Amino acid sequence: MEIIHLSAECYPVAKVGGLGDVVGALPKYQNKLGHVAKVVMPAYNSKFLYENEFETVYDGWVKVGSTNYQARIIREKTNKLGFDIFLVHIAGLFDRDGVYGFNDDTERFIAFQIAALDWIAQWEHRPDVVHVHDHHAGLVPFMMSNCYQYAHLNQVPTVLSIHNAQYQGQFGWDKLHYLPAFDLINTSKLDWANAINPLAAAIKCAWRVTTVSPSYLEEISHNANGLEALLAQERWKSFGVLNGIDSEVWNPQKDKMIAKSYNARTIESGKKANKEELCRVFNLDPSKPLYTFIGRLVGEKGADLLPDIFYNALAQSDGEINILVLGSGDSHVEDRLNEITHRYPGKYNAYIGYNEALSHQIYAGADFLLMPSRVEPCGLNQMYALRYGTIPIVRRIGGLKDTVIDIGDGGFGICHDQTSVWDVNHAIGRAYELYLDQQKMKEIRKYMMSIDHSWDNSAQQYIDIYQM
Repeated sequence: MEIIHLSAECYPVAKVGGLGDVVGALPKYQNKLGHVAKVVMPAYNSKFLYENEFETVYDGWVKVGSTNYQARIIREKTNKLGFDIFLVHIAGLFDRDGVYGFNDDTERFIAFQIAALDWIAQWEHRPDVVHVHDHHAGLVPFMMSNCYQYAHLNQVPTVLSIHNAQYQGQFGWDKLHYLPAFDLINTSKLDWANAINPLAAAIKCAWRVTTVSPSYLEEISHNANGLEALLAQERWKSFGVLNGIDSEVWNPQKDKMIAKSYNARTIESGKKANKEELCRVFNLDPSKPLYTFIGRLVGEKGADLLPDIFYNALAQSDGEINILVLGSGDSHVEDRLNEITHRYPGKYNAYIGYNEALSHQIYAGADFLLMPSRVEPCGLNQMYALRYGTIPIVRRIGGLKDTVIDIGDGGFGICHDQTSVWDVNHAIGRAYELYLDQQKMKEIRKYMMSIDHSWDNSAQQYIDIYQM
């Protein structure tokens, strides 16, 4: 089976969040099952682009409204990711630093989708499945089934994966002419709330819809930023598939980004060495429990509450805990998190920014990982933490609910019900009590590291959905 993934992100080429991790791993595991999975994504100005060898597989022009752009598709030559990666280079749109956040994002991602389809349309064969990820590729199922120039692709099955329904890519009807020609009787397939909504269009037009965890499929029936009714209408073709993690990349026994490698048998000495290195770098005390937060500093992650949570926790613990933050996002939150460093030197520190290697070192060295999310479609951080023997402290929502069981229920994590300062501080207190029982900590850590969250099972579930 030939599977084409279209996505705005793919690790290690470009990653902003979990979408990049998923698209960087799922195709590799599908290939291991005997299929041929490929990824098509934009060619951003990235380290990957300049450090690898590519060959051109397509040269053409893309028309977006009245503007013509030259589009070139290049393939990385060595299959170094475990699957073929194709980058869509469009001069003037993607030859810049950064993935999102530009005023012309609508034009950029429409051009990307048209270029990818123009290329696929001129193949001598048809792929077995086109799998699109989030709204950045959400117009593809509509275009394949409705635009005249892709008529011969309308029997190719399409699958949409919703990684986060809060982001939908809406734009005004004044840009309808950006799309290739189609029968205007079908404009209703693009419409949601009086705008062109790429995510809604994909939900309507894709043959199958998936979410990145079973619980998230349930949650978006009442929290999908206005798409609740549509998702209920299309529930018959929707499935929740829990994301996996790339157990080759996230493997403390082989991880080159951490100070000392370890496995379930050597976890105590391994965690100790990594914690000591982390505390040395960030001026913290390795004899005290280390709590951490890794991720985007945005409201969805509960990050706006972190400064108050940390002030309370540090005051209540009378200096008996350490806290370390890695992340970036809301500038006000960043400023407040930096302020705490001056109030509690030697007990708290923050790295504002994105640092992949540091995230690995934190998972290896921390005792607890905080995830007080308001929205968490799947969550990968808690699975990385489990893999490295770091106990997750999570809100019961989305994929967190599917992957973490509270120690009070015979499990291995610490769970709370609300994203509130009180709930999270109570959970931090429970974690401190657990830390004092080092024998129980050892048992939980060893068990966590034995849990299999690899992509093998999830990759097969996707194949089963394609074949329905």
